[in-house]
Amino acid sequence: MTRTTNEQPIGRADTGTPGPSGALVPVLAFAGIVVAVMQTLLVPVIKDLPQLLSTEPSNATWVLTSTLLSGAVATPIMGRLGDLYGKRRMLIASLSVMVVGALISAFTSTLLPMIVGRTLQGFAMGAIPLGIGLMRDMLPREKLGSAMALMSSSIGVGGGLALPAAALVAQHTNWHALFYGAAGLGVLSIALTLLVVPESKVRAEGTFDGLGALGLSVGLVLFLLPITKGSDWGWTSATTLGMFAGSAAVLLLWGVYELRSKAPLVDLRTTARPAVLFTNLASIMVGVSFYVVSLVLPQLLQLPKETGYGLGQSMVVAGLLVAPLGLTMMVTAPVYARLSAKYGPKTTLILGMLIIAIGYGAGLGLMSAAWQSLVIAVVLGAGIGLAYSSLPALIIGAVPASETGAANGLNTLMRSIGTSVSSAVIGMVLANTANNVGGVAIPTMHGFRVSFLIATAAVAVGLLLALFLPKQRPAAHTQLRASSEEDANLERAEEALRSFRGRVLDAGGTPVARAKVTLIDRRGRQAGATLSADDGSYALAVPAQGAYVLAARADGHAPLASSATHTGDDSPVDLDLSLPGETVTA
Repeated sequence: MTRTTNEQPIGRADTGTPGPSGALVPVLAFAGIVVAVMQTLLVPVIKDLPQLLSTEPSNATWVLTSTLLSGAVATPIMGRLGDLYGKRRMLIASLSVMVVGALISAFTSTLLPMIVGRTLQGFAMGAIPLGIGLMRDMLPREKLGSAMALMSSSIGVGGGLALPAAALVAQHTNWHALFYGAAGLGVLSIALTLLVVPESKVRAEGTFDGLGALGLSVGLVLFLLPITKGSDWGWTSATTLGMFAGSAAVLLLWGVYELRSKAPLVDLRTTARPAVLFTNLASIMVGVSFYVVSLVLPQLLQLPKETGYGLGQSMVVAGLLVAPLGLTMMVTAPVYARLSAKYGPKTTLILGMLIIAIGYGAGLGLMSAAWQSLVIAVVLGAGIGLAYSSLPALIIGAVPASETGAANGLNTLMRSIGTSVSSAVIGMVLANTANNVGGVAIPTMHGFRVSFLIATAAVAVGLLLALFLPKQRPAAHTQLRASSEEDANLERAEEALRSFRGRVLDAGGTPVARAKVTLIDRRGRQAGATLSADDGSYALAVPAQGAYVLAARADGHAPLASSATHTGDDSPVDLDLSLPGETVTA
């Protein structure tokens, strides 16, 4: 805890900060949906990629793997850069890189440039935690819950909506049109962001940890690469096992370095808090369960009826039947906000995972008709929507405002790890249980049911982890709801612990009642205001660590400003404000 003072009279203390536009949430959610589209853009043409790119099937898989790896690496890094240099700025940068990548892919039919383009598209995944951070910094608390729920769910919404749209485009036009469309969506998202989204004034202290970013990137690539390529290389091959061992060594050294760094890329001490740790672990399990349905249902729907269990639907119809997964996640956001306001995000996370378990359990017996797939998609969409919506609220309730981007970036990374593990495990299960007919591997109903059982088991583990989440402090809980006078009183009491407080005195040391005390951030914007009590006392909550100016004025006294610094812990900084000599009032 440190504080510095430099008192001097001032002329005007009040500065206003305009509120965000009502279009802020839709624009940020649209950006999240656009970047999520990149993950499933090529699903309709996966089987045709070797022919389209004139390469071997094992090489063509790099077109998907490269996007996954770059997205995993970029998510925590872009979150930290947003905390340091501006979340809006980094959001626009992420979308711009995505547009460049989409255009590179649109103009090529060869493997290497396509991998480069897809790698650049993956960098846009950092937009989702950046959007959540912008919402926290700008929205009133009564709107924050549903807004973050929609932003968090945009991963599933974009993926669900992209399937039928991409299938329709791929079926009726040249497959390069997929990338032209993606680039157009990216340009539109950039334009809307520039027009509607203001820059957040909340900044983290310190500098960017370049060595930490490099260490995390290497560790993640060494971990995720064998997960995605293990089936091709062999799970017990020297390459696979060597990469897993290398990942463990690199990430261990990276953790030691981060703990010693004054400005780490990821604050591991914060990450080790039970609220953050168990939320991130549960996120992995939710990611596993989300991806299973995306892998199983499209294949089941498109298998020919001659197999005895396939549903014989076209690519477009299969996409339309799975699309309600994303649509239900979207409409779940306002439902989540109401439930979370009443019961808290921990309860909604548990409820969401229970619904997911019910969906997969029922799905074991609902695989014989197309309409049954629609039911499964709707139920799972509701559960995954509640679970995904709860995650950013749990993270934000446990970390300082200046670490929002990095913390949510790490949480998004955990979900990506879950989907990567799911892809590898379910792919292996379906391959090992497939029937070989004329040299073609046909997935079996047994493989589909085993996949659903794996998803159910993952959700069960997630439920167990969620039960270990600590009960949130009143301030963290009411930060997302403040739905009653009692909640607001609890919030103010808790915020007073992390505040500037003291007394306003005159030149002779006598308390000054009803003096206006204004908190001004380093950008010159008002961060809070209050009136001193009869005994001259005041308290102003601090929104984030950093340097501030406390301005005081009262009738009969000259105004005064005092600089002070709060280091960001939960203790108050005491500072008495002594007004200069009396002045004659009109």
